[in-house]
Amino acid sequence: MLTLRHVNAGYGDFQALFDVSLDVNAGEAVAVIGPNGAGKSTLMRVISGLIPAVAGSIEMEGTSVLDAPPYEIVGMGVAHVPENRRLFPRMSVEDNLRMGCYLPKFRARFEERKRFVYELFPRMQERRDQLAGTLSGGEQQMCAIGRALMSDPKILLMDEPSAGLAPVIVQQVFELIDRIRAEGLTVLIVEQNVKQVLRVVDRAYVLESGSLHMEGTADELLQSPEIQKSFMGM
Repeated sequence: MLTLRHVNAGYGDFQALFDVSLDVNAGEAVAVIGPNGAGKSTLMRVISGLIPAVAGSIEMEGTSVLDAPPYEIVGMGVAHVPENRRLFPRMSVEDNLRMGCYLPKFRARFEERKRFVYELFPRMQERRDQLAGTLSGGEQQMCAIGRALMSDPKILLMDEPSAGLAPVIVQQVFELIDRIRAEGLTVLIVEQNVKQVLRVVDRAYVLESGSLHMEGTADELLQSPEIQKSFMGM
């Protein structure tokens, strides 16, 4: 479904990604793990068109997204849940969801997609008139995920969904990811909470200093002495 080949990217003169190649197949959940500053969030921004790649190729179902603006990439079926959620805090939950249907092709399906999100996350229906900025951390993450799902994406990009959350809320967030997976969605997730994320994905790539260092199934990486030492304190 999503294919990256030899992608290089950065910010001005600073290069953050070096020759990155990865694949996400339909129906899979794939993680990109690594330390702070590894380039994980940059990778997500490149895929969703927020920053340009300077070399390489990115294809969504065989169609290049390299020169497409972000709204066209959304139209191709790519939805991005950004780091720190980036909700509109002075807007209600329901109005935040409405922003997920901003493209004309999605607007007619607002009520249908809203029902889907409310069935997936009943708490959002209970909070539909509440200002998003007054929600708890876990509820804000539900709202951010729900907003991304409003466009009925083919692949969901999730950038550090557990960042800044209390441990009990982190557990709830990974339960949300399990719920999304049960709906058959394809997911690419970047996450520092390695032990938790490897329990909910099929495969993972290890990104260090902007380059891919290792890849394997979730079980293989969970059992890897190198991963246990570097990321789990074992």
